[in-house]
Amino acid sequence: MVTVKYDNFKPLNIDTQTIKPYQMEQQLHSMLPWLIPVIIILAILDSVWKLVAMWKAGRNNHLAWFICIALINTLGILPIIYILMHRKNDNRQSETP
Repeated sequence: MVTVKYDNFKPLNIDTQTIKPYQMEQQLHSMLPWLIPVIIILAILDSVWKLVAMWKAGRNNHLAWFICIALINTLGILPIIYILMHRKNDNRQSETP
């Protein structure tokens, strides 16, 4: 049997006066002026990617992709994957007479 001695163990001495709740609230309020526009811009970009991917999926008769893109919120990742996977190669079409 192994016994462990905690000779060097010292309890944490946290001074409750150094962490003040109102300081955290002030920091949050100072971030709001730039945080809200960033969230709005990201939401608009996500909506644009989603609409483009849903339009392409509907046009290509990919019902499963259309439903997945419409119902699953992946912050633009799923629509970008669909658009990249199902893009047409314009170089191949221009080479054929």
